Amino acid sequence: MRIGELADLVGVSTRAIRHYHHLGLLPEPERRANGYREYGLRDAVALARLRRLAELGLGLEEVGDVLADDSGRELHEVLAELDADLARQEEQIRARRARLAALRRQAEEHGGLPAEGPVSDELAALFGEMARTSAARPGPEPAMAATEREVLALLESVDGGDSGSRMVDLLGQATGTPEAMARAYEVYGLLDALAPAAPDDPRVAQAARALAACIPDAVVAGLSGRHWERAAAADAEADGGFLAAYYAHFAPAQAEAVRGALRLVAERAK
Repeated sequence: MRIGELADLVGVSTRAIRHYHHLGLLPEPERRANGYREYGLRDAVALARLRRLAELGLGLEEVGDVLADDSGRELHEVLAELDADLARQEEQIRARRARLAALRRQAEEHGGLPAEGPVSDELAALFGEMARTSAARPGPEPAMAATEREVLALLESVDGGDSGSRMVDLLGQATGTPEAMARAYEVYGLLDALAPAAPDDPRVAQAARALAACIPDAVVAGLSGRHWERAAAADAEADGGFLAAYYAHFAPAQAEAVRGALRLVAERAK
């Protein structure tokens, strides 16, 4: 048989046969005097087996292991490994489909996904409440509210989501009623107004007190005073980590107001 006839018989392409020759998976047959390869029944049997193994999902390296009688693994070992790998893929696909289903439910319940999404159901619910509060207020939404959502979405994506879940829980407690959420938006407005101000502007202290007052005692008690102090420390911006990036995102007066609020909370936590 010529290479084209062999390819038609087994149901593969001539290019695939040449590739198998190149990889050493299919021995090169002897050539006729005219230079053409001459394939026999044994070549067809070997190629058909190779094709069947590939159709099972084995990689060509694994196929080579099976075909190597002297040093390769036995077929049942390779198939067991392949089955375990497929089981892992199935589990991953089920988890992804469940996540996609949750996101589709979010879109239906909230009239679309948040701009910061995809996020958890808890965070989507919080963002939805923020959107309703913003829509009920005159004027555009404070930029600080959008920053809050961005930070929460970021935290939910790092450290396995633990930090984000904790922050969502804390913020949910702090804004658990429409009145509390409205107060939070008033604070967002105060912080927005500090964007062009100097750190010693009198409004900084006012914004710090207002922000600290938004944090319920239960939330304050949920973290140690040392935790609040570390977050408020002046050298937090120099630690080269998340807090440095967090404070650097604000204008100087805004950052000072946030630190001031955390210092007041740290005093309450003692």
